[in-house]
Amino acid sequence: MTARMVMTHDNRTALTAQGVTKCFGVTKALDNASIEILAGEVHAIVGENGAGKSTLMKILSGVYQEYEGTLCFQGRPVTLPNTFMAQQTGICMIHQELNLIPYLSISENIFLGREFLTPFGLIDVKRMRIEASQLLDKLDLHIDPDRPVCQLRVGQQQLIEIAKALAFDAQVIIMDEPTSAISDHEVDMLFELIRALTEQGVAIVYITHKMEEVFQIAQRITVMRDGRMIGTHLARDIKENEIVAMMVGRDLKDFFVKAEAVQETAVLQVRDICLNHPTRPDDYLVDHVSLSCRRGEVLGLFGLMGAGRTELLETLFGVHPKSASGQVWVEGREVPIDLPQDAIEAGIALVPEDRKRQGLVLEMSVRDSISLASLNQVESCGFLNPRLEGNLARDYIERLQIKTPNAHQKVKNLSGGNQQKVVIAKWLATHPMVLLLDDPTRGIDINAKNEIYKLISELALTGMAIVMVSSELPEIMRIADRIIVLAEGRQTGEFLRGQATEESLLKAALPRQQSSHKNADPISLLKGNTD
Repeated sequence: MTARMVMTHDNRTALTAQGVTKCFGVTKALDNASIEILAGEVHAIVGENGAGKSTLMKILSGVYQEYEGTLCFQGRPVTLPNTFMAQQTGICMIHQELNLIPYLSISENIFLGREFLTPFGLIDVKRMRIEASQLLDKLDLHIDPDRPVCQLRVGQQQLIEIAKALAFDAQVIIMDEPTSAISDHEVDMLFELIRALTEQGVAIVYITHKMEEVFQIAQRITVMRDGRMIGTHLARDIKENEIVAMMVGRDLKDFFVKAEAVQETAVLQVRDICLNHPTRPDDYLVDHVSLSCRRGEVLGLFGLMGAGRTELLETLFGVHPKSASGQVWVEGREVPIDLPQDAIEAGIALVPEDRKRQGLVLEMSVRDSISLASLNQVESCGFLNPRLEGNLARDYIERLQIKTPNAHQKVKNLSGGNQQKVVIAKWLATHPMVLLLDDPTRGIDINAKNEIYKLISELALTGMAIVMVSSELPEIMRIADRIIVLAEGRQTGEFLRGQATEESLLKAALPRQQSSHKNADPISLLKGNTD
């Protein structure tokens, strides 16, 4: 569809970005992006994971300084060397991960870094308390400003972040997924506050995946895709399905297509997997998810940020034993998984999302990294055997075509794609029956991605059961035989590869849209009941 841009350029313009381009290495996160934010309006920014929303907002709020393009605040060009200067200018961002100091008081958090001082140069605690109390009254939050932030609910902490923005007399407030961790009642309170702020002329930039919120609170909607602005529309002039189509419209012809593998008996079955929320006693990060994966099948897991995909894989791998529940079967045998070691012994391996922090020891050599999870195979009489380690490493370097000068090269010196291959090699060396892949192509170039796709296809042909998380719709549609969609920790849809469209997957991934496949019995899934 052809994007219709709604631009006004009048005295209501609070903030504009024109021709903004931002690169991270060879990756272009923003490509000639332009947007106009009007005073007294809520402007929603929507798009898939990786669309460029957060990058643009970090430029507007002073987090990133190196970029091409121009910013104007209230009609005047501005340069924002840091977040403090952005706040002083009148632009504040409330991040999804709240930036509060838990054991400081409310007033100390609100005025952190710009405390009032007495004539003697001491912190004026009394004035900070009075000012903080006045800000809290504006938010209808009747709490002692001396109370430590750690004693507040998440929704109350969200309001403290807003109080910080009001203390700066912010004219533009950017809210990144502000309702991701608060109750329905707190959402209602937040929306009332947003309406009150816009009546005072404050511009609100609202980033969310929740379509019902977009139409409830926003006057204008901008869709981003692949770092570009696809279109800006008045909310009253566009429908949800049109927004979804704008979010996902892309050509799939250049993506790898997985070979068909024989899929017979179930290797992995899980039922009612739950992971308790760390701060909300009656809530779950993973909420009664049941699934199965057959021999030779690639089962895709898709969902938006906060859907619980990573948490599900970590739970299956025994990372959260004290807060998880549910049943796991491997090749028909129920296996208790209380630790990652239990999962490894049961034949389950996990390639984590963050290879550098969770998958590798960067100062280790390629040889040592590959053998790290299977030391029992490379020891003699209780000591590591360099010859056995070398043989194991050379085998996987050759099989996975890892580009390295030699096995003694430190993994930190390899490219991202080859580092990922080393992580996969480490886990393949444990001879798993089930391979869990958490966004395995994240942060690698297209050629390296195709090599990973080819490897996944070859592993499936050997009969391995593979469960793969991906943030990219074209990728999950091309590599997965079957796709399960998660939203807010719940299973909201299931599709065979030929049945799935980008629109249907994204609609299932939007929060609060439930599916008849929630809590589906894994036995029925094995029978192909995907209606």
